[in-house]
Amino acid sequence: MNFSIPQNSFVSIRVYDILGREVKTLIDQQMTAGSHSVEWNADNNLGGKVSTGMYIYRITAGSFVATKKMSFIK
Repeated sequence: MNFSIPQNSFVSIRVYDILGREVKTLIDQQMTAGSHSVEWNADNNLGGKVSTGMYIYRITAGSFVATKKMSFIK
């Protein structure tokens, strides 16, 4: 996924299953302003592969918060 931040800020991108349980933390760090990208290879925080289904990801950057849906198909 691609994203841009207008100024240096702390960025968090987390993936949740449809029941709201956290599956994976993709980013949780201070980042510089500009365009960035991150790839999720369908693994969970324990290193195992996730199941086919709907997932929700939440991006937080400073005071900005966005939540989106995505589907994973094996």
